Amino acid sequence: MFLFYLPNAILISAAVIPAVALLVLVYRADRVDKENPALLVRLVMMGVFATTLAKLAEYLGVTALSLLFHRETMLYNVLLYFGAVGFAEEGAKYVLLKRHTWGHPEFNCRFDGVVYAVFVSLGFALWENIGYVLMNGLGTALLRAVTAVPGHACFGVFMGCWYARAYALARQGDEPASKRYRILAVVLPALLHGAYDFLAVAMAYQAAWVFLAFVAVLFAITYRLVIRLSKEDAYL
Repeated sequence: MFLFYLPNAILISAAVIPAVALLVLVYRADRVDKENPALLVRLVMMGVFATTLAKLAEYLGVTALSLLFHRETMLYNVLLYFGAVGFAEEGAKYVLLKRHTWGHPEFNCRFDGVVYAVFVSLGFALWENIGYVLMNGLGTALLRAVTAVPGHACFGVFMGCWYARAYALARQGDEPASKRYRILAVVLPALLHGAYDFLAVAMAYQAAWVFLAFVAVLFAITYRLVIRLSKEDAYL
């Protein structure tokens, strides 16, 4: 019986470990005021739940696109990955992020927005990764450990950066500016997510090097952004 469960346990561990490692790194980068672990665990679970919301939105989006456009065309793929996938997944994350952190007493520092958004994003990535790895094996786990999981973390950093700014402006009473930054907190990660998926899938055979270059630049920019935001963190 033990031997029967061992392969799945190895695959699940391979799927979970990259996300957990990134969660720890972001948590350690929160230097001013560490967040309550109970809140962070809840945000990871909200990320897991966001996968269900995203799948529903993606299904509706794909159904609509299939009725309006021919499949396997460039236009269809652009609308699929940037709209039906990018905005569905990042929108689902954002809805649950805002619902569980906006106005929360723990939300008292600039970097908190990044921490919260990344924890939701990596909860999403963790659950999604388990499904992919169980279906496709250890090779998929290794590939996604260095691409898709860090990719979700990057989208979360960009979301959290603008989300924290929006929250600070709302606290200052500037609701119009806060709304603009809240829109950016969804639009920018969705466009990055769409570009990632489009290059990874639609352009995989024509220009794989473009995808690799995009990922390298995205990871480098995100790393520098996290370092800078961590150093500049302060109470709101």
